[in-house]
Amino acid sequence: MQLQTPTHLAEPSIHLLPFHLSNRQSLALPLHDRATLEKSHGHLHGDQAFRGPRAATLPLAWVDRYPTHRGLVESSHIYRGVAHMLPPPPAAEGDALQLLEAPEKKTTKTRSPAAVVRGAVADALVHYYPFAGRIVEDVPGRPAVVCTGEGVYFVEAAANCTLADVNFMERPLLLAKEQLVPCPTPEQWPVEPRNCPAMIQVTTFTCGGFVVGLRTNHAVADGTGAAQFLNAVGDLARGLQEPRVKPVWARDSFPDPDIKPGPLPELPVLALEYIAFDFPATYIAKLKSEYAAFTGGKICSGFDVVISKLWQCRTRAIAAATPGGADVRLCFFASVRHVLKLEHGYYGNAIFPVKVSAPAEKVAGSSVVELVATVREAKRRVAEECLSWAEGRTGGRDPFQMAFDYESVYVSDWSKLGFSDVDYGYGTPMSAGPLVNCDLIASVIVMRAPAPLDGTRLLASCVTKEHADEFARMMRDGLV
Repeated sequence: MQLQTPTHLAEPSIHLLPFHLSNRQSLALPLHDRATLEKSHGHLHGDQAFRGPRAATLPLAWVDRYPTHRGLVESSHIYRGVAHMLPPPPAAEGDALQLLEAPEKKTTKTRSPAAVVRGAVADALVHYYPFAGRIVEDVPGRPAVVCTGEGVYFVEAAANCTLADVNFMERPLLLAKEQLVPCPTPEQWPVEPRNCPAMIQVTTFTCGGFVVGLRTNHAVADGTGAAQFLNAVGDLARGLQEPRVKPVWARDSFPDPDIKPGPLPELPVLALEYIAFDFPATYIAKLKSEYAAFTGGKICSGFDVVISKLWQCRTRAIAAATPGGADVRLCFFASVRHVLKLEHGYYGNAIFPVKVSAPAEKVAGSSVVELVATVREAKRRVAEECLSWAEGRTGGRDPFQMAFDYESVYVSDWSKLGFSDVDYGYGTPMSAGPLVNCDLIASVIVMRAPAPLDGTRLLASCVTKEHADEFARMMRDGLV
């Protein structure tokens, strides 16, 4: 039986009772006969130091309420060995923070990364109190957050192997996803996962490294917002008295057009292959220079380059399966915080779809820099399209409605969300990104290549087995 240990709150900050580590569950790790992982379950919640009114109901914004956003996004954040380091002492806001080398020093006051993160999460909930609440839907189609203060589900786990033993969590994963993120049973956590704003797990390894496994509800925060919350945890873990970015709920400042979301699409039955690609920074710089020469000095981003390469190669690889004369589509989401003039610190969904469509023959026959120009033009239109939607000038059309056929590919950019900047006092992560792709939708994740690599990584689940080899060959052509 797992113990759920309550935590208690008193002014001016959250104080935790120690987690009871008896009766822990031992899980076998694949490919390592002697490796085990032990989990201790509990939850962090607030009480007197709540910054918001207890039991207040906070309505969600139009995009927050979108049917496809009512679910948990799972990610892993991998930190290297810290056995030779101590967490920094508390620092005043604005002080320089650094890790302290202490090979000779021994202290009983040194806390484990799990304890550091656990305490900082509890402190962060004072500022981000909606994360300690629950999602309810008293009115069909209009979910909201009730600030109950019941807490965030938190798990401490310990593996008896090093990060190197599990290849630093490179794909294919040598640990099951369920071992890296909280997956409580109803007996451990009687709350339906889709009604939880967040769940967190910290897994420590014998080398001193650790992995933060995160499940955040897309209805409460988009990727930028979830990263903002984790950065606040890092700020407090390093000794700051307040998060550097003040959280802003303000969902009433987000547009609420009288547009009914389209019906949930039917997902195709696709068996998609999983392939990872690393694009060196030198390769990306070369293509950016070619684009500048092609356009007379215009600039583009590394994201523009890699998704244009992706779109070209994928279209060529699936040509035999594409109906004659059909269009192929590329879709990704852009942050529109600046377009809608949302207050700095807003952590709700502030995204808008960027859709690019062209005949398959044209995409397949274009160079990468020509497709970059097409992508850039679609991005240029986002502001006007977003404002048109916000002001209800779409004729009732839902711009978030998607088609999930094989001719469409969806890209999610994790490279600039802020997860790579989260520092709990042990340095920034060597890698941070989603744990899985959906194998039913042709999708691609763009993220920073894990340290010490310098460049961009693509995690692609966008072609079937019959097209995988040709797609991979073309994607890797020219990479050095």
